Amino acid sequence: MDIRFLFEIIFVAIILVFLVVDLGLLNRKAHVVSLRAAAWQSVFWIILSLGFAGALFLWYDRTKALEFLSAYTTEKMLSVDNLFVILLIFDYFKIEEKYQHRVLFYGILGALVMRGLFIGLGFLIISLFHWVLYIFGAILVYTGFKLFFEKKEEHVDFTHNRIYKLAHRYMRFTKDHHHGKFFVRENGKIFATALFLVVILIEWTDLVFAIDSLPAAFSISQDSFVIYTSNIFAILGLRAMFFLLEAVIHKFHHLQKGLSLVLIAIGTKMLLDIVGVHVSSIVSFGIVLTCLLGSLLLSVLFPKKM
Repeated sequence: MDIRFLFEIIFVAIILVFLVVDLGLLNRKAHVVSLRAAAWQSVFWIILSLGFAGALFLWYDRTKALEFLSAYTTEKMLSVDNLFVILLIFDYFKIEEKYQHRVLFYGILGALVMRGLFIGLGFLIISLFHWVLYIFGAILVYTGFKLFFEKKEEHVDFTHNRIYKLAHRYMRFTKDHHHGKFFVRENGKIFATALFLVVILIEWTDLVFAIDSLPAAFSISQDSFVIYTSNIFAILGLRAMFFLLEAVIHKFHHLQKGLSLVLIAIGTKMLLDIVGVHVSSIVSFGIVLTCLLGSLLLSVLFPKKM
């Protein structure tokens, strides 16, 4: 059996086991996810992701393994910004903690499908027009500089969001959470609940963030297997990381600067290819890891003034 095909089978098996265990066994009832549980789940997904990278390194291809780690780490960093927006959505719609894990599960489920479609579309475009990669590089450099000087909004009125308005135009919504249900019947009519509206907004948020994260992944590797697996492993650990970082996410105020430098670096790497300069996977991973650890360290050493 081809070793790559074997890794693909293992990857699909991991996703299926996650879906069955998470939804069918662990989270059938609404409950608050404790900090301890979130920490253990985060550790589990990180170890599993690193183990997958280690297996790629030992039995498949060392370069692919380093590309996987670079793309995985970059997606994790981008996910923190994504989590910040999700936190704002939960706060704005006053979603009770016991329902948040269910909403995030279906948000992640949708992200698995959308990322697959986006990655497939991306490879189709690149196969037809290779120069699109250089446009991706320019987008990343621009986004990186923009992000470096951008300030986070901590108070957002989501009723002005286009997706919010579009959803209300074509669907009927109740303001109640209805004990964790997404749809209810009232007076013979079917209504979507506030929880379903939040799922829609979270899916839209992931779609927007994919516009940054996927070009970043394509700048690191042009292997569909590496890009999809690294993205999905990062996304699968997203929910646990949300509950873990919920209380401390504001303390990592320099992470945005670190992420902006990562985007600039990998965008520049892609543009350098135009003049024949190739940056190795080891150097790319070193840059990504340095920016991540450096921004976290600076956040701890120089805390945000209240």
